Amino acid sequence: MSGTGTTDAVGTANRGTVVETRPPSPVARLRNAPWGLLALAVTVGAGAGLGSIAFRWLIVTFTHLFSGHADYAGVGREANPHVPWLGVFFVVLAPVVGGLLYGPLVDRFAKEARGHGVPEVMLAVAQRGGRINPQVSVVKALASALCIGSGGSVGREGPIVQIGSALGSTLGRVVKVSEDRMRLLVACGAAGGIAATFNAPLAGVFFSMELILGAFSVEAFGATVLSSVTASIIGRAAFGDTAFLTLPPFHVEHLGQYGLFAVLGVLAGAVGVGFTRILYWIEDACDWAWRGPEWLRPAVGGLLLGVVLLVLPEMYGVGYPVLEKAAHGGYVAGFLLLLLVGKILATSLTIGIGGSGGVFAPSLFIGAMLGAAYGATTHQLLPSTAGAVGAYALVGMGAVFAGASRAPITAVVILFELTGQYSIILPLMLAIVLATLTSRLLSHDTVYTLKLRRRGIDLTAPAPGAKIGSQTVEEVMEPLPAPLPDATELTEAGDLLVRSEHGALPVLDAEGRYLGTLTARSVAEVLAERPGGDFEPPALAGDLAEPTTPLTTDMPLSTALHALVAAPGAGLPVLAPGKDRMIGWLTHQSALRALHTPVSA
Repeated sequence: MSGTGTTDAVGTANRGTVVETRPPSPVARLRNAPWGLLALAVTVGAGAGLGSIAFRWLIVTFTHLFSGHADYAGVGREANPHVPWLGVFFVVLAPVVGGLLYGPLVDRFAKEARGHGVPEVMLAVAQRGGRINPQVSVVKALASALCIGSGGSVGREGPIVQIGSALGSTLGRVVKVSEDRMRLLVACGAAGGIAATFNAPLAGVFFSMELILGAFSVEAFGATVLSSVTASIIGRAAFGDTAFLTLPPFHVEHLGQYGLFAVLGVLAGAVGVGFTRILYWIEDACDWAWRGPEWLRPAVGGLLLGVVLLVLPEMYGVGYPVLEKAAHGGYVAGFLLLLLVGKILATSLTIGIGGSGGVFAPSLFIGAMLGAAYGATTHQLLPSTAGAVGAYALVGMGAVFAGASRAPITAVVILFELTGQYSIILPLMLAIVLATLTSRLLSHDTVYTLKLRRRGIDLTAPAPGAKIGSQTVEEVMEPLPAPLPDATELTEAGDLLVRSEHGALPVLDAEGRYLGTLTARSVAEVLAERPGGDFEPPALAGDLAEPTTPLTTDMPLSTALHALVAAPGAGLPVLAPGKDRMIGWLTHQSALRALHTPVSA
């Protein structure tokens, strides 16, 4: 065949134009296909499930190596059979040796693997497009397993969240997905890690949506559920389908117990905030005291941690056997309070010296000690009303976590799945809500966000160097469009919306107060449902106005953008501070005007 065209090209040969059509690559098909996100979510879930198996195996292996037992916290004062000549004093050296191993590893390959991990994932999702260093998953797994195995008094939820999230981010980079999909894959990795590690698929979903994404959507829910279910199936195949904690059944036997649970919720909220403050006070003290190289810090600080473990061996590692014994009523109230204080000190010291591990398990431990001590005391004072001590331990676990993290939905769901105790769900919900409210009254930040704020990072503010967000609303707002009186009929309101440059208009009452926003979409839906326009009685603009929170001129644009994204229409009214009269209008287009607006000094 002659000419400029070829048999494998489509074009106009007589014009010399050839348009080659190449079949999309498998990666491109995966990225663009409607089922692509589902396949990616399942893949991330499988990776997180396998990662959790490897991570738990590493923890058990290193714990056996450093202590000679599967979980030294539940053994008591016993020698390590590998070095019996050291007696119980081996616990002084175990954190030192562990620090010598994971300190250089973290300092050399992934500094973000230090600490409890979840804040770094939250930052990556909020301001870095979901991008996480690929090697974090390997470094975090090794460093956290070494830290916990050598006596570090931290949990494994932070590491597994960071490990799963790094896997999701890495897969997103390989497939070259958009930033929105990248963030979602990071959340899928976190959900899968939590689900497989704790046999808690629902908790993994809500943890990711409440703490990592900070928002709920149908797409995010579906993807995280797929990832969580996939990881749970793999985890159950390896660990069995049983509740993570084994506790006796508890019941509310007297209505008066609800009042006691409410008081416990308030106390737990305060303890959660106190744990957060002490954690960072001790980290500050360690930063102030240490003047040597960072890679050596965990080993030198491990001497202090070893002394704590020598006094209270129950602080070794995660400490779930001690938690279960407390819930069974195995300790007196005074010793429970000692364990509570010891856990706060040991966890804070582990993080402060540069250890790697989570704060979720320590918050459960602290809550169990608080609840058990509270239950034992109330049982002595009110023996006919108080009920079982273990019920207070279980409720205290969820309430302290809620007070520290301010994630009430996750706290309720994860405690139910960890224990399988549905009979205690009502007092658990009551205490968790009161703990969350108490925490909000006492502190602006949570145990996760405070770490970032101390580094000058506000997740609600623009990322450093961002071109939009540092301005105020007043600098970029548009003139106020002509508002609609609330008595305007919908047919007339529809005509005004057609002639307007905006897809929404503000609605005012007879006294000029802002009622809400009327959108073109809501008007079109009503008119489509009632063809002909005969309204008896007439539908008015005020009937369809959707209330929104007005912005103020002095509000940072970064804060206003969050409200603008969630707004039902295409804009939001702007008020003067302390006034109830509108003076401007903010839209996505006016927000983009900030690109050409100098930042105020």
